Amino acid sequence: MEHVFPTGFLWGAATAAYQIEGAVAADGRGPSIWDTFAAVPGAVLGGVGGDPACDHFHRHRQDVELLRELGLPAYRFSTAWPRVMPDGRTVEPRGLAFYDRLVDDLLAAGVRPLVTLYHWDLPQALQDRGGWCDRDLVGRFTDYACTVHDRLGDRVADWTTLNEPFCSAFLGYGVGVHAPGLSDAGAALVAAHHHLLAHGAAARALRERGRPGDRLSIVLNFSPALADGDDAAHRDAARRFDVLHNRFFLDPVLGRGYPQDLFADVAHLAALEPAIRDGDPALIAAPVDWIGVNYYAPTRVAPLADLRAPSNCPLPGLRGVDVLPPRGPLTSMGWEQHPESLTELLVWLGERCGPVPLVVAENGAAFVDVVDPDGRVRDVGRTRYLAEHLRAVHAALARGADVRGYLAWSLLDNFEWSFGYTQRFGLVHVDFDTQRRTVKDSGRFFAEVVARNAVPAG
Repeated sequence: MEHVFPTGFLWGAATAAYQIEGAVAADGRGPSIWDTFAAVPGAVLGGVGGDPACDHFHRHRQDVELLRELGLPAYRFSTAWPRVMPDGRTVEPRGLAFYDRLVDDLLAAGVRPLVTLYHWDLPQALQDRGGWCDRDLVGRFTDYACTVHDRLGDRVADWTTLNEPFCSAFLGYGVGVHAPGLSDAGAALVAAHHHLLAHGAAARALRERGRPGDRLSIVLNFSPALADGDDAAHRDAARRFDVLHNRFFLDPVLGRGYPQDLFADVAHLAALEPAIRDGDPALIAAPVDWIGVNYYAPTRVAPLADLRAPSNCPLPGLRGVDVLPPRGPLTSMGWEQHPESLTELLVWLGERCGPVPLVVAENGAAFVDVVDPDGRVRDVGRTRYLAEHLRAVHAALARGADVRGYLAWSLLDNFEWSFGYTQRFGLVHVDFDTQRRTVKDSGRFFAEVVARNAVPAG
């Protein structure tokens, strides 16, 4: 028995520029905040940054052939701002030419390109001027978005403005575990607001360019809050985490503005409200054609007796809440495997987003791969994870959620941010010494799901 997905359901895989491209100085590319951050001793496990990563810049045709071999109809990738505009402002034609070649090769292979304009690799030159804490970055990002759209828009219809602004703003500016490595809760809130403004401004500008087939989106990462109790204190702990991680970014995009309870939770930081100007909510709410849903794991939370007590989690606005250890089974990242949370998330989003459809833009897991002497890559854990989470998506569809597609993270093993090269998410194994690519058992499984438009029943 198998669970069949709707006709026309979008299947594919995703990557990000800094995680796979390498060639950080090729053809005039400028340094990004991740180049700078990775050079800081201790910032990245192994002390090595995104060069050469998967050397995708030089091997992209090989990777397009992998997409063809796996029969994946769509490929979500990001363009690198410092490759297109090394200083964040001035266009580098050779950088745009790379994405020209990539898009042409994808189309020749019958693969639909989905372009993400920002996946965390801000040009260092713009960070030197304040980065996402500088409101001027909204205009700079809009210029960059229009530049890429003008070059590729005759062949690309699917455009995502930002990927996971939660991570870019809060982990980069508030917690310091991502680039640019700052630890300032107030700055993180301001950076988050500017991310959302940049999304709205770019979405509006691209829409005004008038390509009738364009589909615009933003991709957000969600983590459902799980609490062990149903009393008022546990419900409030879950609310506090949910409003910060999920509704902070979703509600303004949907035109609801920032949640009112958020302002109370972060009032002590005196940062968010002063950053909001007249007209900002309307700009953030520029219409989108779909919401991208990135899901990996839920977060378990518990209330503290004192609601003003500091949390064990350094995110802004989490006073009075502790984050509990995940419960097994876990991935090699230590993330909880809980496919039921994906179903509930998609159903909740379906209700909250109304007529705006959803695409699972990233879902996947890191596990330790076993490479046989004959070269076969066995990854039973990842195969099981994919099967369980695909069934979870199907369950959400059965409950009425308007989910239009599923993109596996990731096509390739890659540079996994602060974890360096220690964690592997790929459907395709990459030997980073030789750059040899080998499709894993999970990749073969996913290809079969795509070919059948169905996942085996559990």
